[in-house]
Amino acid sequence: MLRFLDALFSILGLIILSPIFFILCFWVMFDSAGPIFYIQKRVGLNGKEFNLFKFRSMRVNADKLGLLTVGGRDSRITNSGYILRKYKLDELPQLLNVLKGEMSLVGPRPEVRKYVDLYTSDQRQVLQVRPGITDEASIKYKNENNLLAISENPERTYIEEIMPAKLELNKKFIQNPSLVNYFSIILRTIFN
Repeated sequence: MLRFLDALFSILGLIILSPIFFILCFWVMFDSAGPIFYIQKRVGLNGKEFNLFKFRSMRVNADKLGLLTVGGRDSRITNSGYILRKYKLDELPQLLNVLKGEMSLVGPRPEVRKYVDLYTSDQRQVLQVRPGITDEASIKYKNENNLLAISENPERTYIEEIMPAKLELNKKFIQNPSLVNYFSIILRTIFN
């Protein structure tokens, strides 16, 4: 049932939001040199890697300087990228990942292999479900970049504090993947 809803909502979302996609494509294209979309390998269901789509919000090759974004005004972020990230508009192309069946609307956020390799066996249970565009952890840690900005060692803070807390929240959804929980997370993401 959840897969049917994911497919239905992703198709409707892509149709309804197509004018916004068009505007954002031009904005990203004219704001800075580089491709419109940023494609990154992420780890999904059963540990299988897939290409996650986002509107490009950083300068080309900025990810080579580090995978974590620190603070709201990371110097690698473009002018359009700042707004795209602030309002989570950069995530909209992930509706294509949902349509393809690589992601769900709701589920644990997919992580890059570097961090998945650090999961404990207990934490790896998040790989038993499709990753999602949003989840309980995305709501609670919507200001994650600001938390990392005040840390003396952002990567250590992410690995030792934020990532484990987010994975605990994800396990709660996995244990109760009900329609009520699904719609609750979607609504709280939209209105939070």
